[in-house]
Amino acid sequence: MAKKDLKTTVQDNVIWKSIFRPGSIYRKGYRDTSRDRALASMNNVLYHLHPVKVKRHGLKLTYTYCLGGLSFFMFILLTVTGIFLMFFYTPAAGAGTEVAYLNMRELSASVTFGQLVRNLHRWGAHAMVFTVFLHMARVFYHGAYKPPREFNWVVGVILLILTLLLSFTGYLLPWDQLALWAVTVGTEMMGFTPVFGEQVQFVLLGGVEIGPNTLLRWYVLHVLFIPFVTVVFLAVHFWRIRKDGGISGPL
Repeated sequence: MAKKDLKTTVQDNVIWKSIFRPGSIYRKGYRDTSRDRALASMNNVLYHLHPVKVKRHGLKLTYTYCLGGLSFFMFILLTVTGIFLMFFYTPAAGAGTEVAYLNMRELSASVTFGQLVRNLHRWGAHAMVFTVFLHMARVFYHGAYKPPREFNWVVGVILLILTLLLSFTGYLLPWDQLALWAVTVGTEMMGFTPVFGEQVQFVLLGGVEIGPNTLLRWYVLHVLFIPFVTVVFLAVHFWRIRKDGGISGPL
C-alpha cells in the first residue's frame, strides 16, 4: 500500500472513531457481556438511542401493536411531505387574489407527484390522529399511566392535544369552502371559552372574521410553532420511557 493511501486510510479511521467513539472494547475485541453492551451504548449517541436490554413483553407485537412507533412514523412522514408542499404553497388570500387556493389547484394538476404527496400528507394526518388515540387507549388499558409513569402520561395527553391542533390548523390551508366553514364552526366554539372567549377568538382569527390574517396565523402555527412544541414534548416522552424502565409490563 502506498504511503499516501495509508495516510488516507488512517484519517478515515480517525473520522469514523470520532463519530461513533467505539472505545477500547473494539480494539480488544467485542465480548458479549452486559458490561460491554452497556459501554457500546453509552460511548456513542447512535447506539444510545436504543436500550441495552429490552423486556420480553416489549418485544411482543400483540402487546404494543407498535402504536407508538407508528405514531412517530406518521409524524416523520408528515414532516417530509409537508416540507415538499411548502415549496408550492403561499399563505396569501383576499381581495380577489385567492393565491392559496390556486396553489392547491396547481399542486394537484401541474406539479409532478403533487397530488400523491398531498394525499399522503392528508391521509397521514388522519392516520396519526387515529394511531395516537389508539396508543393512548392501549396505555390506559394496560395501566401504564400509573406510578412511576404518571408524568409521561401527562406528556402523552399533551402530545394528543398537539396532534389534534396540527390536524385542525392544517384544515384551513387549502382555503376552500369545506375548510372555511369548518374553521368558522371551530372558532365560533372557541368564542364560548369562559372569561376569555372573545379574546381567544380574536387571536385565532386575527380580526373579527376569517380573512387573510387568519390564514397566515394558522399557517405559522401549523408549520412552525406547533411542530416545534411537538418535537420538544416527543423528546421528553422518549426520554421518560427510558428513565422509567422501558415499556411497562402487563398488569
